[in-house]
Amino acid sequence: MSIGRQFFSWLLFFFPVLVQAQPADSLQIRKIVNEILVNGQAYQNLRDICRIGPRLSGSPQAEKAIELTRRMLQQAGADKVWLQPCLVTHWERGAGETAYLVDSAGTKFTLRISTLGNSMGTDGKDVCGELLYINRFDQVDAMGEKMLRDKIVFFDLPMNPTHIRTFQAYGESGIARRNGPSLAAKYGARAVLVRSLASNVDAYPHTGATRYNDSFPKIPAMALSTQDAEWIAENMAKGKKFTACLRNRAVMKGEVLSYNVIGEIKGSVYPEEIISIGGHLDSWDLGEGAHDDGAGCVQSIEALRALHNLGIRPKRTIRAVMFMNEENGGGGARAYLDSAIAKGEKHVFAIESDAGGFSPRGFSFDLGDQAYGQVKKWAPLFAEYGIHRWERGGSGADIGPLKKIGTALCGLRPDSQRYFDVHHAETDVFSAVSKRELDLGAAAMTALIWLVSEYGLTL
Repeated sequence: MSIGRQFFSWLLFFFPVLVQAQPADSLQIRKIVNEILVNGQAYQNLRDICRIGPRLSGSPQAEKAIELTRRMLQQAGADKVWLQPCLVTHWERGAGETAYLVDSAGTKFTLRISTLGNSMGTDGKDVCGELLYINRFDQVDAMGEKMLRDKIVFFDLPMNPTHIRTFQAYGESGIARRNGPSLAAKYGARAVLVRSLASNVDAYPHTGATRYNDSFPKIPAMALSTQDAEWIAENMAKGKKFTACLRNRAVMKGEVLSYNVIGEIKGSVYPEEIISIGGHLDSWDLGEGAHDDGAGCVQSIEALRALHNLGIRPKRTIRAVMFMNEENGGGGARAYLDSAIAKGEKHVFAIESDAGGFSPRGFSFDLGDQAYGQVKKWAPLFAEYGIHRWERGGSGADIGPLKKIGTALCGLRPDSQRYFDVHHAETDVFSAVSKRELDLGAAAMTALIWLVSEYGLTL
């Protein structure tokens, strides 16, 4: 038989299968979506998690959340649920954090602040100095010790409003929070204030982790509400000078034992191939950690519940992971990777939800060309659900380390326009989350991992 006739025979045999695959997949995805929209438990689960309150790593609330989500995974129908030990950063804010300015006339102005995560404290004593205004990060080295010595440095780096992708603006302006304290300390500054990483202007400070360089002194650092930041910038532009005073009782207590919470449904055909879906269970200590990242946790639990309730037995093992310590240490992510390596596990795909419980808009993928070509072919299946972004990009802080063992990675990408209104602030509470949007995100993730489980990926 000629090559042409062989190909024609192959086409006649397989073409009906290829034609039928997409409609069949579409029907299965519709079942998944309907199950979650009608019977979903993610919203109620989130309510229960948020009732615990803030869940900073090492806190009693974090331990309560571990036990609660373990029960949730069992109730969702997981074949197996367990706690994975991990060492986590234990930092405490302490009570009585304050900051204020005094102008040349002796008038005092109280500031709305929040100590940055992992920051050193002042032992409850005022640390004071002349306020130095900096609105470009590259100014610091040019100013040097002559300008920064004994100052309280105020980094005023607003998020760029022209970036439609708000995470880009967050990343750019975040350099002040991440690296500002150590850079200022290099030149003798006493303490640092940073403008909150928020896309709106309001009275709520947004915390977040800072990173110290051990080569320089560790100085106190606080985030300032965007309203106060605007007021200071306006007044200093007019030539006003201020003395700033900061006080807190923050303390770093080292590492303590905690746990990732894991539940899985065993694969029916390729049980050794593992698909992870997850979010981080810890949160900052200001709000309830609803969007960041209670949402990602309950969406991951919902994926197991929906598959179990529909009687869908995935071909590959699907594992939901509630990571601990994403916010200020990454201990849970390291433990998950270390365990995978030690056990010789084959992790083929991982998806993380850590961008809020808003309406899903798409996915970003960190994987090889062949695998990316495969997932792109699934895009039409998601269009009717408002999911249009299928692009190369990052995944998430907790699953990112799995790239070292060749895992294909993915991040859920919700609409981000309101995320930084509440991110790391006391306004990140249950009432800020829409049930509809939360469920749609859970449905999108569940549909994607079902497809990966069904067809696999070329890694």
